Amino acid sequence: MSSIKLKAKAEGDSVEVKALMTHPMETGQRKDKKTGELVPAHFIKEIIVTAGDKTVLTANWGGSVSKNPYLAFSYKGKAGDKIKLSWTDNKGEKDSAEADVA
Repeated sequence: MSSIKLKAKAEGDSVEVKALMTHPMETGQRKDKKTGELVPAHFIKEIIVTAGDKTVLTANWGGSVSKNPYLAFSYKGKAGDKIKLSWTDNKGEKDSAEADVA
């Protein structure tokens, strides 16, 4: 099961993309309340969104992005496009999701 909820809707020649990603997004600076030890950094570092074979967004994130991040943006496109969002985190974990533009 994907950790990404992805929706895309066309209005005219503009496509609005909305994505909600499930991820802990730890900065590496928070202490565990029980042990006092630092919680290791664990965050999404790169997001790539493609429409067909064209990259429409590349984002490089750090540890300051909140837990379960939400991303919304628009690009020039049309209904029927197939979009794909992929992320990679600082531990090498990856996930992706695809959606058809409505």
